[in-house]
Amino acid sequence: MKKKYYIFIFIIGISLSAFGQQKPQYTQYIFNNYLLNPALSGIENYTDFKAGYRKQWSGIDGAPQTTFASAHWSLGSDYLWKNPLSMPEKGDDPMSDNYMQNYTASPAHHGMGATVVLDKAGPISRLDANLTYAYHLQLSGTLNLSVGAAVGITRIGLNVNELTLENPNDPALNNTITSQVKPDLSMGVWLYGARFFAGASVQQILPQKLAFTSDPNYNSGKEVPHAFLTAGYKLFIDEEISAIPSVMIKYVSPTPVSVDANLKVAFKDRFWIGGSYRYNDSYSAMAGLNISKLINLTYSYDFTTSQLNKVSYGSHEIVLGLQLNNVYQVMSTMRMW
Repeated sequence: MKKKYYIFIFIIGISLSAFGQQKPQYTQYIFNNYLLNPALSGIENYTDFKAGYRKQWSGIDGAPQTTFASAHWSLGSDYLWKNPLSMPEKGDDPMSDNYMQNYTASPAHHGMGATVVLDKAGPISRLDANLTYAYHLQLSGTLNLSVGAAVGITRIGLNVNELTLENPNDPALNNTITSQVKPDLSMGVWLYGARFFAGASVQQILPQKLAFTSDPNYNSGKEVPHAFLTAGYKLFIDEEISAIPSVMIKYVSPTPVSVDANLKVAFKDRFWIGGSYRYNDSYSAMAGLNISKLINLTYSYDFTTSQLNKVSYGSHEIVLGLQLNNVYQVMSTMRMW
């Protein structure tokens, strides 16, 4: 039974590589939008490092598995939000309603970072490595706009030893392309203030041919752009409890538009819970804990609502975060949406 599903996933992987979604899917992007939008480079007042692992569709052999690491920081020696009214004292809670009332925008500054993502689905693997840059403009006393870009390379590999064929010596394997390297470019914008954020980005902008065989009859595949549009707003239930509803719209031609609705409820600066619903696909439960002023840990579980729920146990995702050079010694910052 599992062998049949393995072959099924392989076929799906080939189809997506040629015509549909090619980038990995995340559940916890709402807490690390930097993976989808380079305009967030340097938005924090510290170096933001995150490493994560996602196992999608547990129970299906060859289902996608994603491992990633990202880090970004502001350039220059000056700390952001230097105004004494715009930054809490060491140890104060930057999630509090009182702090938000004194918020001022950060001065114009530069940011940069790097991402590495390894995604594997059946015999197909994909490695993305990018450097990012962003410039943050100060639009008003409480609003910033950043514009960013990511440049890098993508390596796509095919492990023929993992293919299940009726004839192991099938001559079709003689024309197989087992490794290909492509340039990569992404761009994005991000508008943000104390309580509000909105962004748009496009990944995989450069048109590139994509094929797993040199046979001219079967090499019409191509990489396609992935477009993301998101927005959210922070509401205070009381001084120490906040709720952040947000939405994400994703489009990858020619697949249908994907819409996510998310809600996070944060309790002071220690822990939070949340949920997400992806239309006609899944709903998710999420939780996070700020272990210290340096370390935070988040976990999510996806309950599949599509036909895959007959063979899948859902999807798991875990992310470890580090707040390096956290000079203000806060548990969690306002940027951790």
